Amino acid sequence: MNLAAHSAAPSNALITEAVQLLEETGPLDDAAAMREAVARQENMQQRVAHRAAVLGERTGLQQELTRMRNAAPWVAAALVVLVVMVGLTLAGSVVGGTERHINILAALLSLLGAHLLTLCFWVVGLLLPLRAPKASFGWLWMTLTARVAGGRRGQTPLLLRAATRLLVQARLLPWVLGLVSHAIWSLSFLAVLGAMLFALAFHRYTLSWETTILDPEFFLHAVQALGRAPAWFGFATPDAATVLAAGASDPAGQRTWALWLTGCIAVYGLLPRLLLLMLSAAVWRVRRGGLQPRLDAPYYRRLASRFEAMAPSAIVDPDPGRARAALPARPANPTDAVLIAAYELPLEQSWPPGGALPPHATVLRTDGSAEARRQLIDTAARLRPRALVLACRAAASPDRGTERLLRELLAHCGDCRLWLTADGDDVEQAAHARARWHHWLADTGLGPTVVAHDALDASLQGL
Repeated sequence: MNLAAHSAAPSNALITEAVQLLEETGPLDDAAAMREAVARQENMQQRVAHRAAVLGERTGLQQELTRMRNAAPWVAAALVVLVVMVGLTLAGSVVGGTERHINILAALLSLLGAHLLTLCFWVVGLLLPLRAPKASFGWLWMTLTARVAGGRRGQTPLLLRAATRLLVQARLLPWVLGLVSHAIWSLSFLAVLGAMLFALAFHRYTLSWETTILDPEFFLHAVQALGRAPAWFGFATPDAATVLAAGASDPAGQRTWALWLTGCIAVYGLLPRLLLLMLSAAVWRVRRGGLQPRLDAPYYRRLASRFEAMAPSAIVDPDPGRARAALPARPANPTDAVLIAAYELPLEQSWPPGGALPPHATVLRTDGSAEARRQLIDTAARLRPRALVLACRAAASPDRGTERLLRELLAHCGDCRLWLTADGDDVEQAAHARARWHHWLADTGLGPTVVAHDALDASLQGL
């Protein structure tokens, strides 16, 4: 698998969705982007993505996305620092202080309170069909990244809306927001634990609990209940005597309190965030393939119709197994007339062509219907021209009907030339279409008699 292409897929989908949102206010001038997409890409999804990439470059979406990518890690780092500083500040003496006295349950509540609250919000957002659960660091990170990258103006709000829509479609929004939020909280808890362990290892603190209205038994039961899960990982839990004698200067009791506090932060703070971080990453890996625009939407169906109308037509109605028919005999005594006819040219293409035409020239236009073809053949039979110039659209599909028409016309004219007209300004696409006609002429046996030219002047040369 092409890893570079795989990693670029979400970015392509984001730009594509952003272009759709941009065109909700009015269509963009996409003629060049459409031609380039048709010429270079094969399927509908690739063409839509290529068109969006060209338009995104022109409208500044690509540049805004690059700035958002560059700003994203710095915004995440700033949020980690903010969480660490707020947590340690609320914990008071853990980061320093003159008294070095820690109310242990107040410190625990300060370090875990916001974490547990935002975790509950994330779980509720996961269970309920919330489109944008904003009570999370994930949403704050996305919003701040957009603001830092684009300011109050620019296209970053549009990119944020496009990203949200894609994530909702892929059922990934709460998981991606959770992925960022859990990562920020995990890094924050690692920093808090590191700072706490450093402070507790090299400074002497007095850990205790204080209350005015609560019964001491409440703290005893709370400490023992909270210590059960950390005990599974080897963290000590103060016994009843240590809890009731909180504030005593017993070094063993103080060490037990410090281990209990550290264990509670690690088990109730860091551990669930790490587990949810891994779960969110796994869901992202499974569902990220769904980050694609919905091509069955009306907007993309209209684009598909336009792509189909512009796509070069393949040769249809092949008859590979039959033997080549002999070329018809030319008229013995052709006249000096010249017949110039248009065959199935688009209605928007003007006819007759501009420029000087040879004397005795007769100009016709046929739409390909049976009656119009019969009229063209009857005119050629009546005039018996020394030359016939038949203008055909190069992007059209030469088939057995075209071959029959040419063979019938060859029986009534001295010389037959094709003028293959091109659509638009795409030189590469026009050359490919004309090469298909040359191959078809050679395959049907008409090549030695019917000469194809790219321009009218070349078709008329020598007449």
